[in-house]
Amino acid sequence: MGEKLVVIGQGYVGLPLAMRAVEVGFDVVGIDVDEWRVKRLGAGESYVEDVGEDELAAAHSSGRYCASTDYADAEGFDVCVITVPTPLREGVPDLRHVGSAAEAIAPALRHGATVVLESTTYPGTTEEYLRPLLEDGSGLRTPEDFFLGYSPERIDPGNARWRLDNTPKVVSGIDAASLEKVEAFYSRIVREVVPVSSPQVAELCKLLENTFRHVNIALVNELSIFAQQLGIDVWEAIDAASTKPFGYMRFTPGPGVGGHCLPIDPSYLSWKVKRSLGHNFRFVELANDINDHMPDHVVSRLSLALNRWYKPIKGSRILLLGLSYKKNAGDCRESPAIEVAKALRKLGADVRAADSHVDDFLLPAGIELVEPTIEELAAADAVVVLTDHDHIDYDLVQRASAFVFDTRNRCHGPNVESL
Repeated sequence: MGEKLVVIGQGYVGLPLAMRAVEVGFDVVGIDVDEWRVKRLGAGESYVEDVGEDELAAAHSSGRYCASTDYADAEGFDVCVITVPTPLREGVPDLRHVGSAAEAIAPALRHGATVVLESTTYPGTTEEYLRPLLEDGSGLRTPEDFFLGYSPERIDPGNARWRLDNTPKVVSGIDAASLEKVEAFYSRIVREVVPVSSPQVAELCKLLENTFRHVNIALVNELSIFAQQLGIDVWEAIDAASTKPFGYMRFTPGPGVGGHCLPIDPSYLSWKVKRSLGHNFRFVELANDINDHMPDHVVSRLSLALNRWYKPIKGSRILLLGLSYKKNAGDCRESPAIEVAKALRKLGADVRAADSHVDDFLLPAGIELVEPTIEELAAADAVVVLTDHDHIDYDLVQRASAFVFDTRNRCHGPNVESL
């Protein structure tokens, strides 16, 4: 028997980790409270784009992977990694999933085991929230009896270049011995580990990464609004600025931000600063305001464009291209495209959507999933590019459509208007 790893949460973060751990020789139990997920995994069906069914089949064939809803299967683990969601609820961090996982796994803790939290959260969570739950539930103490650390996930769904194994991994422990254990574990999983001095540093690192993106996307989103009003092509300006080989990083505008990270994670940092220091994190709050209102801006721009064609939103047939929050992935969590679809539907539009990455049960009510055929494109009063998946034929979109409103700058022509 090899070392036993338990991965709590078999989603976009946990399932790739489980597969990689099987590959390097761990005996892995993937625990998830969602019976639908566990049944699909048991049947060899992957619902995560970064994990192919051939990879899942190989894990099953090895005899070293099983998915389960039963924490009894976690008994005797050497390492446990918690990769559960950490959403916001009314602007406040919701750690219920972390708490439930900790309480469920604590009875299985044994002397010498290691627990690592990967879920994104505010600085202090590992030591102030997770640690007491594990100690109270197990009767053990850390670092005397077991090891505890934090390592922020850096999964980018659909990114073929940067995968789990070749993306540097920040690791931390509550003391030197815990850091040594956490570093040793991830050194088997990834090519490069980056140790830091404490879980709070690692927790802040993750929030810094996502807040950096959130703020810069808000900058170019607001810039795109004003550039359009000034009659300047913001995309040409961005292309020109991107030729600078130093002191500039390319960010592009879009219909908003989505996924678990950008709409949520910076608010964890803002909440922590307000709660602990009594100050507002003004950059985060401003970025939230700009990015949260981009779906409304898209609908407003589309309405103005249709008015020039003497058409109201109500009754117009609108085809949306892409519903996931990012290209080449099917993740619809917090997707601004979904918000655009809901708003158009509420205004009375006949809304259809094309996205081969997204399951139809994730669509808002009243929206039909279709293929972006010549007939569908030609029948639409407006085609709106919201998520720029690479498989879409944008030349065909431009040629076959009467009017295209493009939030991603993939189509060009006299019948195209860009964000």
